[in-house]
Amino acid sequence: MSSKVLDQFLETNLADLKEKGLFNTIDVLEGSNGSIITVNDQKMINLASNNYLGFATRPELIEADVEATQHYGAGAGAVRTINGTLDIHEKLEAKIAEFKGTEAAIAFQSGFNCNMGAISAVMKKGDAILSDELNHASIIDGCRLSGAKIIRVNHQDMEDLEAKAKAATESGEYNKVMYITDGVFSMDGDVAKIPEIVEICEKYNVITYVDDAHGTGVMGHGHGTVKHFEMQDHIDFQMGTLSKGIGVVGGYVAGTKQLITWLKSQARPFLFSTSLTPGAAGACIKAIDLIEEHPEYVETLWENADYFKSELKRIGYDIGHSETPITPVIVGDEKLAQEFSKKLLENGVYAKPIVYPTVPLGTGRVRNMPNAGHTKEMLDDAIKVYEQVGKELGIIK
Repeated sequence: MSSKVLDQFLETNLADLKEKGLFNTIDVLEGSNGSIITVNDQKMINLASNNYLGFATRPELIEADVEATQHYGAGAGAVRTINGTLDIHEKLEAKIAEFKGTEAAIAFQSGFNCNMGAISAVMKKGDAILSDELNHASIIDGCRLSGAKIIRVNHQDMEDLEAKAKAATESGEYNKVMYITDGVFSMDGDVAKIPEIVEICEKYNVITYVDDAHGTGVMGHGHGTVKHFEMQDHIDFQMGTLSKGIGVVGGYVAGTKQLITWLKSQARPFLFSTSLTPGAAGACIKAIDLIEEHPEYVETLWENADYFKSELKRIGYDIGHSETPITPVIVGDEKLAQEFSKKLLENGVYAKPIVYPTVPLGTGRVRNMPNAGHTKEMLDDAIKVYEQVGKELGIIK
């Protein structure tokens, strides 16, 4: 029996979330997370996953996962620093470093763990972190954990970044200063201005950290946003996930050997949590191989994304300023976003509402993630549903 205080807190606050249209239900998939999914016995076109290249269900990755599991076991058996480092983990890290154009890399159990561990391993009380105001929650939490002074930078505002970088470094108040940005912003799909960022940060000797969770497997022929701009020799931390474009699970930082040596000795999730499963490591290695050997997978992703976005714009939707496959349909009102998503689901298109606090109040939306596994027929069917539902709800004419 739970406490009355806890019961009252939960009842009051859950009711408040539902009243404001901020409560999201969790659906259960009856099968794999592919381009077509089944929820409550209904087959739907899936536009909600981060499975950009369709790798989560690729036979080659499944086979690599099974082979590694059979060879090494279901789990690694320990944390990396005791005896949970298997040679397949080192192979994965070498593969990531080569893929990202760096000297070395470290693999974590998730992207969230990675940001929590890597930021706080380097930045401390007495330091300052300049952080884009729309950075991912894991970056925000990693910055808080570090104890460093957090200075918000207006989104993609290079004048504001330069002013704050200059002020922070010339103030004499901080031991060191870091700038952190997403490579691709997950809610709007816009791309960080890496060349301008590098110019400013090098001018003021600011450490650079790019979270490329949504850029890896997508930008730069799959190598990521930093590689897209050929800036791999100018970014100190290339961080990303192994769960989106790569299609499995995990996170990583790629950088100099000295940086990775430090993170392996100081990053707490690496030190105190059991290693990636051998199967996941094997599947991630295979995914990177496929990206490098088959450029057509990334090309198909972009062809599908460009087509879907152009069709949504044609029928009158506001899709913001996305430069990537991330395709928001912005409706504003949170309750309308919830109703919009509900109607799409009822008509066979699985696209979830994104509302506050994930995005600012008044910018409620449905976010779409077309991927390499969608056929043109699937996308055309989805567009027809979008047109029908949008007119029913008065979002488009």
